[in-house]
Amino acid sequence: MIKKFNELKLPEKFLENLDSLNYKEMTKIQEKSLPISLEGKDLIAQAKTGSGKTVSFSIPIVKKLKVRKFTIQSLVLAPTRELANQIAQEIRKVSRHIHNVKVLTLCGGVPYKPQVASLRHGAHIVVATPGRILQHIFETKIDLSDLEMLVLDEADKMLDMGFYEDIIKVVEAIPKNRQTMLFSATYEEDIEKLASLITNEPVFIEDNSVHEKQVINQTLYEASEGEKDLLIPSLIESREAKSVLIFCNTKVKCDELADILYENDIDVLTLHSDLDQRERDETIIMFSNKSYPVLVATDVASRGLDIDDIDLVINYDLAKDVKTHIHRIGRTARAGKKGLAISFYDEDSKYKLDMLEERFDDLIFGKKEEIEACNYEIDCDFRTLFINGGKKHKVRAGDILGALTAGIGLPKDAIGKIDILEFVSYVAIKKEYIDRAYEGLCKNKIKGKYIKCYIK
Repeated sequence: MIKKFNELKLPEKFLENLDSLNYKEMTKIQEKSLPISLEGKDLIAQAKTGSGKTVSFSIPIVKKLKVRKFTIQSLVLAPTRELANQIAQEIRKVSRHIHNVKVLTLCGGVPYKPQVASLRHGAHIVVATPGRILQHIFETKIDLSDLEMLVLDEADKMLDMGFYEDIIKVVEAIPKNRQTMLFSATYEEDIEKLASLITNEPVFIEDNSVHEKQVINQTLYEASEGEKDLLIPSLIESREAKSVLIFCNTKVKCDELADILYENDIDVLTLHSDLDQRERDETIIMFSNKSYPVLVATDVASRGLDIDDIDLVINYDLAKDVKTHIHRIGRTARAGKKGLAISFYDEDSKYKLDMLEERFDDLIFGKKEEIEACNYEIDCDFRTLFINGGKKHKVRAGDILGALTAGIGLPKDAIGKIDILEFVSYVAIKKEYIDRAYEGLCKNKIKGKYIKCYIK
């Protein structure tokens, strides 16, 4: 079996780009799927979050692309705007050896009319949420007649969110003669039914390696609500965690816990349904670029959250079912890395332990008295600089990088993740350089213009 990207039958420049992205050894899902998908066959892949599936479908999309044919050739459907944006970023990286590739995201939660204007300028690849692409099909009369590839990512989540009918309507509006790839964490009856309707003689592959017991160590503690609030800072210290994701079942508890952690000198962000789309985007960006070490979230708000290097997940409340629990803890073991998940339970939630013990045979039941705090203080290396200019202002990551390095004189390793949104941008800067970066950008131009910026 092919295990390295350079063994794939891809053009030399394509392989050089993958190598520059440090894509060398394939994950299990990439090993199994790429030889099939690159042959143009339909594919059904059961793969968990963090298995490397985005690269699995990005490579065949880019391989099939005819860049001189300026029409929509591939469509990727995703359950949330956050995931759609992450997929689009990955496709842009995988295709950066090809000039003038246009990847467009069409998602809800942002104004519709600017998307219509973007469509008039054309695109090669569209990444969309089902509801919004359907709106463009019926209202904008988007031209999908040249579509050669359809990808459904996290299909199980899309069905959980009620998108089944929308997906079927989208499929009815695109060419039947196409390649289809469906990725799902589960393969239950509803997914099987959908797959049978939209694929043609598909090859089924499976990768359960991401959540095997040796990857995620799970410990449970019995504790009352008051005890949980006191134990969490000690748990973070004892595990010397650098990035922590805490799940609560209600938005009220998210805010209450965030206040408690803040009082313990822990920088924390919250993510729940009270946040508007701009606040959600900003929160996810600042957590993913390592500007804040702790994120407290509800399940609904965290859908589509795709962040690497979370080394501790804490279930403040036990999840409603095993499927949600698996999805939560999977955030701490990305692409085979080991992770740690801690869950609290009390008398009221004790009944849920049976479902967990039935699914996992390696659970550890710890004693809260044995949790020992130490001198470790959780902190972040970066701060985030907000820049009031984005894609609509023709601002690119290279423009910001150039302004910070050539213009201000910051070393390249002082600059972290750069996120360019439609109207604004965010850049992670190492803490010791944040003031210099802010003052420099206030005095210097980006794309020939002075642009306002703030430290977040």
